[in-house]
Amino acid sequence: MNKKLKEILKISSIPVILASMCCLSPIILVLIGVSTVSFASSLADTFYGDYKWWFRGVGLFTLLGSLYFYLKRTKGICTVDEAKKRRNEIINYLALTLIAGVLGYIFFLYIVVHYLGVWLKLWV
Repeated sequence: MNKKLKEILKISSIPVILASMCCLSPIILVLIGVSTVSFASSLADTFYGDYKWWFRGVGLFTLLGSLYFYLKRTKGICTVDEAKKRRNEIINYLALTLIAGVLGYIFFLYIVVHYLGVWLKLWV
């Protein structure tokens, strides 16, 4: 696998999980035995229905923050002059990270979490 692709997946993995917590947290509660299935199902409905944009916003904010820290620490882009010199590299990383984040979110939430919830009979 390409080194740049591995870096992008590493940057976007935690934000994808945080953005998916609207439906992942009820599953975790059921799996560790803290919640009943009916409570977890209603919690998932509430989180996904009323607060899904808050979770997505937290995921986006975390994604941009992780990209910032990655570029600052790993790539050494610390000053505005350095950012101007390496503008194309920054734009490429931003575009690839956003694409990987969106695709990762769609795959993780709507495929992995959905079928895990169906398997636990949280939703049909």
